[in-house]
Amino acid sequence: MEAITVKKLRRVYKGHERKEGFVAAIKSLVARKKVISEALKGINFTINQGEIVGFVGPNGAGKSTTIKILSGVLYPSEGDVRVLGYTPWLERRKYVKHIGAVFGQKSQLWWDLPPADSFQLSREMYAIPAQEFEERLRTLTNLLAVEKVMYRPTRELSLGERMKCEFIMALLHNPQVLFLDEPTIGVDAIAKDEIREFLVEVNKKFRTTILLTTHDMDDIEEICERIIIIDNGTIVYDGNLEKVKKKYLTCKTVDVEFTKIKNQKEFATILSKGTVLEDRKFFKSVRFERKDVDIPSVLKQLMNAADVVDLTVHESRLEHVIKEIYKEKEK
Repeated sequence: MEAITVKKLRRVYKGHERKEGFVAAIKSLVARKKVISEALKGINFTINQGEIVGFVGPNGAGKSTTIKILSGVLYPSEGDVRVLGYTPWLERRKYVKHIGAVFGQKSQLWWDLPPADSFQLSREMYAIPAQEFEERLRTLTNLLAVEKVMYRPTRELSLGERMKCEFIMALLHNPQVLFLDEPTIGVDAIAKDEIREFLVEVNKKFRTTILLTTHDMDDIEEICERIIIIDNGTIVYDGNLEKVKKKYLTCKTVDVEFTKIKNQKEFATILSKGTVLEDRKFFKSVRFERKDVDIPSVLKQLMNAADVVDLTVHESRLEHVIKEIYKEKEK
């Protein structure tokens, strides 16, 4: 079942050209030149119920504009959008009861009140039955382990604690779709891991459809199976995350730490099959092309040729994949 359908979506921003200098500024008051900026250029995509989709791209690519249109904050210049059967900007009052949103730079919590009080206000706004509210609140607070911070003023919470409470606030009314715009920005590594685990569990437990925009590629790799890449208002890739990684991640890096080389000739032969990135007395970092070598065989050979203390295999980062896709698009 389709949760989100986007067809030929365009969004144009109209403004006026601003020139530097006092005289130019005065002239622009009399004769202003119109400037048209096309943020979205007829994009199309569909997201099924229960999917977790990463929506990524550089700054100014159109990510936030898309999220704002889908959540009903903005209306498009052209195109059709359906979320759970609703047109977001036309049926906003009914529609918002079925969606949730977390924006990393904006808070839904009352700054001077404890999160528990904000949760009660949410219950009133969404007319959540008392028993249902208590059960859902208990489930969400247990998943995020925030029972001890719920009754402290929001202003006293750490960013990680506050963001966990933001997620609870967004999910109390049991939305079918959750929009996330940079939800882990500035959050420490431990809290990020907890939030990622929480999102996977919420998706599994409640079949919540999640659309995530972020610049943190670890967020995408940890929780998303599908990725949509947008650049300059157009979608340059939409598909399975693992497939795109296999296509563009053509190499692996092997780090080997050892105490002694037992077979100098064999060890040198192994290194010659790749590119040595770091060369220290008892440590080597080598990048191997997948098409040239069998990585498991390389690891076995290294174990035989040296007294290995530690052996680590690294895959190229997702950022590299996205850069390669951009390069292909520019050709």
